[in-house]
Amino acid sequence: MPNFEIVKREDFSDVTFLLEIRHPLMAKAAKPGQFVIVMLNEHGERVPLTIADFDRSKGTVTLVIQAVGKTTKQMQQECKVGTSLYGLVGPMGIPTPESHAKKVVCVGGGLGVAPVYPQARALKESGAYVIGVIGFRTKDLVFWEDKFRAICDELIICSDDGSVGLHGRVTAGIEQAIKKHTDIDEVIAIGPPIMMKSCAETTRPYKIKTMVSLNPIMVDGTGMCGGCRVKIGDQVKFACVDGPDFDGHLVDFDDLMTRLRRYTKEERMALDHWEKEKGCRMQKSIDKAVDAARTK
Repeated sequence: MPNFEIVKREDFSDVTFLLEIRHPLMAKAAKPGQFVIVMLNEHGERVPLTIADFDRSKGTVTLVIQAVGKTTKQMQQECKVGTSLYGLVGPMGIPTPESHAKKVVCVGGGLGVAPVYPQARALKESGAYVIGVIGFRTKDLVFWEDKFRAICDELIICSDDGSVGLHGRVTAGIEQAIKKHTDIDEVIAIGPPIMMKSCAETTRPYKIKTMVSLNPIMVDGTGMCGGCRVKIGDQVKFACVDGPDFDGHLVDFDDLMTRLRRYTKEERMALDHWEKEKGCRMQKSIDKAVDAARTK
């Protein structure tokens, strides 16, 4: 049986956490922009997650996860150092193409901060001038600031409430970078679809190449199920095999967001069922402990 051991865990907030997983072959093969499919247990859901980091010398890959649905909430509870994932497939998707851009803005919003990091690092290693723009709702949710400062020539932190850095969305950070630098070759943006759409609209008037990373509903990750269809200009692409990186000025974000809401009801039902089962198990454990105490 596969043994994908979790060797490190770090909690950034009450919903966001990091898992570092031992997988030497994947760490050796992984490249910026790629993703993996995770299974928590034998009967678990297949969850696509973008690789946030990899360390070839340690033989590990890093995932940053937000507990929003049934499976990710279950992972938050059960994935501890020393435990293992049942399945970990990848790296999948087309790696971010090697860029010859001399000046790039790398934008991450919320959870998207993690997967944009390896892209920013690769660009810096290739000799580009890297401007990082990372955004969070509030100061308490900021993570990896030190990692970004180590690889970025400039770093702009944005917060929705103004508690840290620039008061505003990441688009305010992009505007600030564009005003300061008239020679930006490319913008890379990763985050929620509405954020990436806003980034693309911000750069459109300046005709700056803007790449985004799409993470639609996905089942097999090989292009067979068709669940990850996305509209790119006048073409239909599969994010798992044709992406996940696409030209942000061509992505139909409204269609993407509609498709992401397609299974909202079913996802809610799965979460409710899991929470009910968890509550029943907890009550049984309490009852068992009470009964044991009474017999003493």
